[in-house]
Amino acid sequence: MTENNLLSRLDGLVSRFEEVSTLIADPAVTANMKRFVKLNKEYRELEKIVAARTAYLQTLNGIEEARILLETDPETDMRNLAREELTACQNRLPGLEEEIKLLLVPADPQDGKNAIVEIRGGTGGDEAAIFAGDLYRMYAKYCENKGWTVDVTSYTEGTAGGFKEIIFSVAGEGVYGILKYESGVHRVQRIPQTETQGRVHTSAATVAVLPEAEEFDVEIKESDIRTDIFCASGHGGQSVNTTYSAIRLVHLPTGITVQCQDEKSQIKNKAKALAELRTRIYNMEYEKYLGEIASKRKTMVSSGDRSAKIRTYNYPQGRITDHRINYTIYNLSAFMDGDIQACIDHLTVAENAERLKESEL
Repeated sequence: MTENNLLSRLDGLVSRFEEVSTLIADPAVTANMKRFVKLNKEYRELEKIVAARTAYLQTLNGIEEARILLETDPETDMRNLAREELTACQNRLPGLEEEIKLLLVPADPQDGKNAIVEIRGGTGGDEAAIFAGDLYRMYAKYCENKGWTVDVTSYTEGTAGGFKEIIFSVAGEGVYGILKYESGVHRVQRIPQTETQGRVHTSAATVAVLPEAEEFDVEIKESDIRTDIFCASGHGGQSVNTTYSAIRLVHLPTGITVQCQDEKSQIKNKAKALAELRTRIYNMEYEKYLGEIASKRKTMVSSGDRSAKIRTYNYPQGRITDHRINYTIYNLSAFMDGDIQACIDHLTVAENAERLKESEL
């Protein structure tokens, strides 16, 4: 893409940015919440592009001004400063061009959403449930470090610890766009607590990350939902186990069932369950989109194939290997303590390269 083509595409988007800026201040638009939310999202995306364009133009101007000084200024000191400025701007230019090209490639429209995460123990019995608990702790620590809010919806404890299943929501900025890489089968190789002869066993847990649907994304009729109310089970004290506060929602047209028993309040449990139900209905359509890109991007675990083995955690060697990008590191202890950003960064870079490649085809 030549410099002129890049600038011409950016100029068109600047006009749209100015238009959207005017629209979101219009009382008629703010009265229509669905349209207002959509325009706000577009505004934030265009704002990044306009900021990148400004930096790009400043760099081009810096190159031009430095060249003029080198050709016309007789003073040695000024020429030396101009030469340094010219080198700095020329070095900065390729990175800005790549950033702009990436911003111009349509991103996954779900990336800015919150997420609902499911972790289920797979093959390996009690050890798989324990590992599922380890994964939940890893994500909870990571989210805490990012300043995100984690809210458990429901869980079933394993007989020897951990969880047979745990479902939780994560709220923050751009959550799904970061956590989506975690969907798939996570395999662990270690000596289980129940192993008496010191043999290494292989177990697995499945992680699914779903973009949380907003109220405006899915409209659910009250007549399409069957609501069951029952006593919660598990930890939580007398008030949890003896009060009819747990909620089960069944969406009759699709058969999708969700339940929440984490809160003492029936109203709060129903609100959480409804948010999860909305997300699962929304994701029935989203899975079709994921299927379309699955064949193009090897890095995307959110290709809808949750049976794909994506990562191995080898405790005897202290090693983590991400099989999608052949990325291996030897800091398993820190990784399980929530230090997973470096791995996500590598996956993001790999996916961005694939997105750029797709846009050039």
